[in-house]
Amino acid sequence: MISSLDKFDSVGVSNTNAIQEEIDYLRDTLEVLRATGDITNDAFLEAGAVHGGLSLILNLISQGISDDEANEQFQSLKQRAISLNNTHPDLDKMVESKR
Repeated sequence: MISSLDKFDSVGVSNTNAIQEEIDYLRDTLEVLRATGDITNDAFLEAGAVHGGLSLILNLISQGISDDEANEQFQSLKQRAISLNNTHPDLDKMVESKR
């Protein structure tokens, strides 16, 4: 999950399409990994918090939140993704292997 977030140096109006593409990719990939048993339900749920956080940030951007505020939220989300990576170290590699 951290690799997905590392694709963006910052978030804002200028990259909303790329953010949406990443959200869609994460949704589809996480569902496949859970359905095939490659990740546990716990990993799926915890990854969902990062996926949902990225979706929330995109919604806030579309509602006119400042780029500074969006990036503050994004940095917080990155910390959550780092924590997820520490708890489920193979998750990022599995997500990236589906590209």
